Amino acid sequence: MTSKLLRRLKIKKRVRGKISGTPETPRMTVFRSNKQIYVQIVDDKVGKTLASASSLKFEEKMNKKEQAAKVGEFIAKNALEAGINSVVFDRNGYLYHGRVKEVADAARNGGLKF
Repeated sequence: MTSKLLRRLKIKKRVRGKISGTPETPRMTVFRSNKQIYVQIVDDKVGKTLASASSLKFEEKMNKKEQAAKVGEFIAKNALEAGINSVVFDRNGYLYHGRVKEVADAARNGGLKF
């Protein structure tokens, strides 16, 4: 494995030791690939995904930051429909910068608290 991936996995392990999702405040986790971005809201007590959103469904052309902002809006809408108001944010070892920050800001603007 590359050292960049090992660094992210080490950070991910450290963060996941400190936070976990409960039924009252589930965990909102972000995964970004080179082309797409995925967000899930997970209840770790049961091990169940409560809501999700990704950039796979977008057909119009936009840059990656705009995609991330749209995914943040969708996850906020899906979470509020599922009755979830507050979450714990899990950046999954990524820096809180760029696309990850766009998702978080858009989800906050959409009504989620974290």
